[in-house]
Amino acid sequence: MEKVVLKARVRKSISKSARSELRKAGNIPGVYYSKHGSPIAIDVAEKEINPLVYTTETHLISLQLDSNEELDCVIKDIQFDPITDRVIHFDLLGLTSGEKFQLEVPIVFHGNPVGVKEGGIVQTLLHKLDIECFPKDIPQRIDINIQSLKLGDAIHVKDMNLENLTILNREDAVIVEVTHPKAEKEPVAEEAAPAEPEVIGKEKAEKEEE
Repeated sequence: MEKVVLKARVRKSISKSARSELRKAGNIPGVYYSKHGSPIAIDVAEKEINPLVYTTETHLISLQLDSNEELDCVIKDIQFDPITDRVIHFDLLGLTSGEKFQLEVPIVFHGNPVGVKEGGIVQTLLHKLDIECFPKDIPQRIDINIQSLKLGDAIHVKDMNLENLTILNREDAVIVEVTHPKAEKEPVAEEAAPAEPEVIGKEKAEKEEE
């Protein structure tokens, strides 16, 4: 996989106000983590991190710090603003050659299932797979052809055969399936409530008898 260069600055301040000022200036705060060293607080230009986030592919990143240090890594976690969907923080995971690591890889589906022509609908239950592999074996994405799926068919994790990768999801987990459309339930008519006994007339009759 080709490396993508990401230039970053080492942050001297990690306060909440400092992070807020960075975002106002068009930069996004983040942290680089590694099993063999201390975390490094960094920030990058928003326009540089966005193409690595809003994509259906995994990227191997060459992180170039302003201290002239270069580190291989992948995006481990992203935090978004709940209103604007803007990236507000990110975590990078450092890689070491010859050591396996875990990450999420996006799934890309191809083809129009036969079962759709039979009246079925496609339900996607997993959009990413958790895998373990060596840095040299990182896939950009996992391609799955679903064209041959008939009505009632499904692809499970156990059906996947990926070279040099170990899938960490449960084997019986469904990735995608073609199912019958759910029939809309007929509205159930509410039973009429029993009428309240008429007591006004009875009270009036009792007063007249007195």
